[in-house]
Amino acid sequence: MTESATPSYEQALARLDEVLRSLEEGGLTLEETIAAVARGREYLQLCQDKLEEARRKIESLPVTQEPLPEQDAPHPASVAELREQAGGANRPPQGEIPF
Repeated sequence: MTESATPSYEQALARLDEVLRSLEEGGLTLEETIAAVARGREYLQLCQDKLEEARRKIESLPVTQEPLPEQDAPHPASVAELREQAGGANRPPQGEIPF
């Protein structure tokens, strides 16, 4: 395969699948089988190379320490704080039995 004709990951994976299917079906001569195995190995190597390249790209992405929007809002530490904020710290909560 030449560099300009290199298929994408998805194309190589589809071609590898085709090669494997033809091998599973049988009906190939010995020479065709050897050629199919060689093509399959090339497509497999290409897929592995593309995945490794993608992994390196992902790992090289900058990581920011900015909080996500949902992390910006202050969260009460307890149910008691929620009741206090609602103005009902001294009365029993609605729907609960006051023991």
